[in-house]
Amino acid sequence: MQNEVPTETAPLPRPAHHALAAGLCGILLLVWLLDLESSDGIRDVHGAWIAPLVSGALAAALLAVPDRYLPLHLRSWIAAIGSLALTATMLLTTGAAATWGALESVCLLILLCQACRRIRVPMVAIALTAAVISGPLRTYDWDPDQLTSVLSFSFLLTFAAGGVIGLGCYLRVLDARRARAVRAVREGERLELARDLHDFVAHHVTGIVVQANAARAVRETAPERIDAILADIHDAGVETLDSMRRLVHVLRDADGRPRRQGELFGELAALVSDFCTADQQFATLAVAASARGARLAPEVETSVLRVVQEALTNARRHAPGTVVTVEVDLTGDRLRVEVRNTAPARSPALPVGGRSGFGVVGLHERVSAVDGTMEAGATPDGGWRIAADFPVLGVADSAR
Repeated sequence: MQNEVPTETAPLPRPAHHALAAGLCGILLLVWLLDLESSDGIRDVHGAWIAPLVSGALAAALLAVPDRYLPLHLRSWIAAIGSLALTATMLLTTGAAATWGALESVCLLILLCQACRRIRVPMVAIALTAAVISGPLRTYDWDPDQLTSVLSFSFLLTFAAGGVIGLGCYLRVLDARRARAVRAVREGERLELARDLHDFVAHHVTGIVVQANAARAVRETAPERIDAILADIHDAGVETLDSMRRLVHVLRDADGRPRRQGELFGELAALVSDFCTADQQFATLAVAASARGARLAPEVETSVLRVVQEALTNARRHAPGTVVTVEVDLTGDRLRVEVRNTAPARSPALPVGGRSGFGVVGLHERVSAVDGTMEAGATPDGGWRIAADFPVLGVADSAR
């Protein structure tokens, strides 16, 4: 059984997706009405003219069936074999000239484009192409004088099928290119996180070694202090193991500046302050008292910083002049970070190279790597919102 090519493409926003689907349905309905207008199908008792109207509607139905109910390659084979069988039946058994429907041909061409784009080995493209090109043969009533016009229509459809095949292959290349770019972004985020984890692990291990040496030094002179030192060693070891569990399948890049644990909110304030130094940029930071008492794993701290940094960067690039709000709160046993910006007064110019959306992909990868969740999308007022939840190691009693 053929498998579809796995691709990673940025999905259209839901309103745009619905508008595109509605537009396509409207076009197909218009083509079907043109088929109905150009034939006397509903008044023909022999069925030679009504058959293309029914086959066009069935082809459109196959086009609309979701992949989870009927995979693309099966729908394509059904449409191609059904069309070829109908052509052969009408050519061999119809006593008078029939017709073929434009809707059926359009649906077959769309399926042909999708097959070339998404099916790993699109052998069904041959059958779909044959079905499209052979459609005009339904009008042939074995009159030699009519053969030239029939072949002319088939010749034109050959160009249409060739163009659709080229479009499908082009989209296939774009999908593969984007999939590679997404994988590169995700791998970059894994490497970035691995570097941070390596620095934190090295810091904890160094502390364990120092405290072990201190315990040996005070073993004879102050044995009552050994229990406290051993407790610190135990806590540092547990945190190190938690970090090491996430440091898998990636290697550390030697470059990069290590950061100290526990400076999260100071660095958040610095990020917001730096953002506000730009012209016409406004941002506020609100940190709940309960959130200040939360104890976070070091890799979670860096991920929180990365989410806020990426959100501020996106606001500066795509929504200049808007008001950005950064909120940090503690919800149950999760730290929630939310960044919102108001709607821009005017649409900014498209950045060079377009908007790839890879920054959000990288954020999802980083947040998921530390057992967090993230959502991003437009707000009802036309702004943008990124919200992420992170696990906490514990909460100070004073913050409860």
